[in-house]
Amino acid sequence: MDTSTQFVHLNLHTEHSLVDSIIRTPKLASRLRELKMPAVAMTDAVNLFAAVKFFNAMSNNGIKPIIGADVVVEEKGNRYVLTLLCQNRSGYQNLCQLISRAYLQGQQTGKPLLQSEWVMARTDGLLAISGANYGLYNAALKKGKTQIPELAPWIQAFPERFYLGLTRLGKKDEARAVHSACQIAHALSVPVVAMNDVRFLNADDFNAHEVRVAINQGYTLDDQRRPKHYTAQQYLRTADEMQELFSDIPSALQNTLEIAKRCNLEIEQGQTVLPAFPVPHGSTTDEFLISDSKQRLEKKLQQILSPEELVLKRAEYEERLQIELDVIVGMGFSGYFLIVADFIQWSKNNDIPVGPGRGSGAGSLVAYVLGITDLDPLEYDLLFERFLNPERVSMPDFDIDFCIRGRDRVIDYVAQKYGRGHVSQIITFGTMAAKAVVRDVARVQGHSYGFADRIAKLIPFAVDMTLDKALKEEPELQRLYAENDEVTNLLNMAKALEGIARNAGKHAGGIVIGPEPLTHYMPLYCEDGGQEHPVCQFDKDDAEKIGLVKFDFLGLKTLTIIDNAVKLIKADTQLANPEFDINAVPLDDQATYRFLASGQTKAIFQLESAGMQKLIKELEPENFDEIVALLALYRPGPLNAGMHHTFVARKHGREVVDFPHPLLEDILKPTYGVILYQEQVMQIAQILGGYSLGGADLLRRAMGKKKKSEMVKQRSIFLAGAQEKEVDARVANNVFDLMEKFADYGFNKSHSAAYALISYQTAWLKHYYPAHFMASVMSADMDHTDKMVSLKDDCLDLKIKILPPSVNDSAYRFTVAGEAAIRYGLGAIKGVGHAVIDALIAERDEQGVFNDLHEFCQRCAHIKLSRRTYEALINAGAFDCLGLNRASCMKNIEAAIRLGQQQFADQNSGMHDMFGFASGSDTQATVKVDKVEEWKQDILLSAEKQALGLYLSGHPIDLVAHELANMTGNTIKSVKQHAADNHTPVENEKRYVRGGGAPTLIAGLVVDMRKRGSRFSLVLDDDTDRIEVGLFEETYEKYRHVLVKDRILVIAGKIAFDDYLNDFKITGDKVYDLEEARDQFAGRLVIRYKNTASDSIEYEELLTRLQSSLEPHLDGNCRIVMAYQNDRSGAQIEFGDAWRVTPNKLMVENLQKILGKKNVRIQYQRDVFDKLMH
Repeated sequence: MDTSTQFVHLNLHTEHSLVDSIIRTPKLASRLRELKMPAVAMTDAVNLFAAVKFFNAMSNNGIKPIIGADVVVEEKGNRYVLTLLCQNRSGYQNLCQLISRAYLQGQQTGKPLLQSEWVMARTDGLLAISGANYGLYNAALKKGKTQIPELAPWIQAFPERFYLGLTRLGKKDEARAVHSACQIAHALSVPVVAMNDVRFLNADDFNAHEVRVAINQGYTLDDQRRPKHYTAQQYLRTADEMQELFSDIPSALQNTLEIAKRCNLEIEQGQTVLPAFPVPHGSTTDEFLISDSKQRLEKKLQQILSPEELVLKRAEYEERLQIELDVIVGMGFSGYFLIVADFIQWSKNNDIPVGPGRGSGAGSLVAYVLGITDLDPLEYDLLFERFLNPERVSMPDFDIDFCIRGRDRVIDYVAQKYGRGHVSQIITFGTMAAKAVVRDVARVQGHSYGFADRIAKLIPFAVDMTLDKALKEEPELQRLYAENDEVTNLLNMAKALEGIARNAGKHAGGIVIGPEPLTHYMPLYCEDGGQEHPVCQFDKDDAEKIGLVKFDFLGLKTLTIIDNAVKLIKADTQLANPEFDINAVPLDDQATYRFLASGQTKAIFQLESAGMQKLIKELEPENFDEIVALLALYRPGPLNAGMHHTFVARKHGREVVDFPHPLLEDILKPTYGVILYQEQVMQIAQILGGYSLGGADLLRRAMGKKKKSEMVKQRSIFLAGAQEKEVDARVANNVFDLMEKFADYGFNKSHSAAYALISYQTAWLKHYYPAHFMASVMSADMDHTDKMVSLKDDCLDLKIKILPPSVNDSAYRFTVAGEAAIRYGLGAIKGVGHAVIDALIAERDEQGVFNDLHEFCQRCAHIKLSRRTYEALINAGAFDCLGLNRASCMKNIEAAIRLGQQQFADQNSGMHDMFGFASGSDTQATVKVDKVEEWKQDILLSAEKQALGLYLSGHPIDLVAHELANMTGNTIKSVKQHAADNHTPVENEKRYVRGGGAPTLIAGLVVDMRKRGSRFSLVLDDDTDRIEVGLFEETYEKYRHVLVKDRILVIAGKIAFDDYLNDFKITGDKVYDLEEARDQFAGRLVIRYKNTASDSIEYEELLTRLQSSLEPHLDGNCRIVMAYQNDRSGAQIEFGDAWRVTPNKLMVENLQKILGKKNVRIQYQRDVFDKLMH
């Protein structure tokens, strides 16, 4: 270590301190190298999140990294900050133990604390620095005390490794604390050390740091209550600056170098560590994998091949298996495969569905025979080298999908098998992304929500979007940045903080398993209350760098849906199919493919988006390979390149299928000459360029990185290989160009094939068992009201009736009630808990169905249902089966509850009650029921929606649905479909190109409203779907008189895909309630009257009644036309201008009472709406 520079920073927080630093590790390394500082310590607040990143960044720049942390010690009710630095591996492991204990045992109100005795018990290999500002007994130091006997135990606990830290940051009482610390240090022979508590790199970063802290604290910058713990002096001072600052205490500077010399921790990296998998005595892990795989291959071949195929193909399978085993054993991954196979087999044995595969792992035959995957890689031409390349050493990575309900059980099994301390999930870090940081900075700067929202919405949505990119891509943002000082200041500050780590989270499925307790490698972390499920403090990349292997346990809802559907099918006695196996369904069922081609793909895995429906209809898939291709085609790259059009045209013979070279026909024939898969790029390199498949995988990766020098080198290798195969150089160059082009668009076929299997299974289930499948889907989405509305509409399309919930017939989840009906699940009723439903069902199963409301209340008194729960059950229709209408149930419920509780209490005490009901009796005295007329339809539906989140037995819009269809010409469902058909996805299957929005007209019932700042939004529901409508402030103010919940509105606006909602949204321009829409846009009121001999209304009487109904409304612009017909002839009579009316609800209802609903119709002026929309 170069000590020519006479100072080392020993207290520095990086951005991973999460609350109080804006120092990015790469920039820190550059600055330290510039300053020629020999070493630096990372001491983030009670964590080692960034230890590996910090260690590598410093080491790569010739700077000695010192790993440490600031921990908070609690002693006798007081809290102090203690800086602990690792001298060696022992100190590192002690620090890992201490930090873990602070989170797992020491958290108080979300703050991880260490008791002083915990620290003193683990001091080996650690240096301790107690700072004057916040360190041990700092209050005494700031008061100028020169004797603190309580320090003695600490000095003894850290013999010759305890220091007093000195800072000169301009804080209150700091000078007195430094003076006291020096005197105490001299008296106790404790060395002092200079520190600067660094929180930002440069002096001019202080404002950005204050903003970051204010974001975390929840204050605005000008809030007088905002705590101000930091000063502008806490930047990375140079050695000269520190020497000037502490020129009177030179030993404090020299001691920083001494400490740096004493800290020599090396973080070991690159050596993979796995727990030992138990194998039979006398066998090694490698030997067991080989023997087990060969035995399982033989069994698998007997299952999947006919005797004739077995003779022809056995050698091919055995050769492939041996190749893979040689690579796996040679790379040291036998244990990995056995561990994965073990927990997957346990899952299957314990009724936890597992996906057929995910990612490139489906290309492994060893994985297939071990049961890790369910697709034969040889049948589908999947490549092992895409998963594990012998020419590029990297860890295999199986991503495993589990049923959501069973995933945690699998993790528990692994924890029990290898030890709970050896297993944890993996941490992730949320960062200040472009849109979010703009909103955060605007808030702390005191800007309005509307201002922040306006700027944030100008930032294009993309996974890798940055503010600099946004300024290049969005002209309006560019203009505001140049012309508006407030926007300039906001974006400059946001850019300073963009990308900084903001919070810790949990990886979606990542698990690490260590051969030693994980605290041997790193600390553990958890939020307060989450001590049962800690995560490791290194993210997946850093965990892998220190040798731990990541296993992905992912929860896939569709597996739960399939599993539930299969169980419903097995349990359905009418089907008599108790042995049904979804994995045995044939993959060549043409009826399933015709069903898919019809476009009925709602709830079908990966195929349900509107854009995908359109592509399916165009392609008309006829085999499994075309489902695989669909999943690969429907992505931004292929779609933007028009590959889907080429694929469809070639499939249907509208475009010639050609191949760049005859040698490539077998590779490209399944995809009609289109290079669609990454595996095809690899195969082309092998067949035409002479690459090994491992080398071809390296070529594929190089093409993805687009490094020019590497591509020149690879082209040369490819051309040389092609020349050896006597391929014309011009053709070879052309093929290489094609490979390079399509490497960007190519998809992992292994992943596509595995997920296509799930897509096919869901399609097969929906076609052959639609009620069972849809019941399972609705059970999975019962908490998502918007989805339920759409699924309900899909059930109607499938001619499946949805029956209301019933205390006598419903289960917790949705169930099948006959061939084409679904019974609503009690679990979907809002406000009724799982435990209550379980107890209710148990009572029904044990004692039989409920006969009436009073019996229900008596039998369920022990469950202690609340009044609110009873009301929810009534409103949902769950008591309809008990012989009373809902209004009567509500009228009698109070008395029924009271009587039921009394009877239950008397029954338990053995007493007869005043009604003659005795414990153990099978009879009950008749109870008087006060029957009342059922609620009006609008009240009943409103209560139903409150309980279910949607309208089930009807819809308020039903009475005017036909009129609204005439008025708008569409439904919400059709508007969304049309919008999807005319948009192009850009990020994934549900993201679409921004286009400013297409004009549209929509009508629906307002089911939700919310106002935030200057933005107002509402949700419209028309019983076909739902859509959100946003209104700008001026539009809201103009139409606020009609913006009322549960009112039918007609809205003209523009529809576009909303990135945040992940759905289409309308920005409203004009808003009308139904009465206003009728008044403004009704063209004619058409009255039909057929006068026959049997008609009860005479013509003269009719005119009189019409006149009395119309006269009160003669103040409008709507013309009246009567279509009159008698037994002999008919005529159309147009009333004069004096009879122009305002066709409001009252008038229409009165006319319908006279003539019937079908004979009164309002015709609307389409040209008015065309003007509105354009």
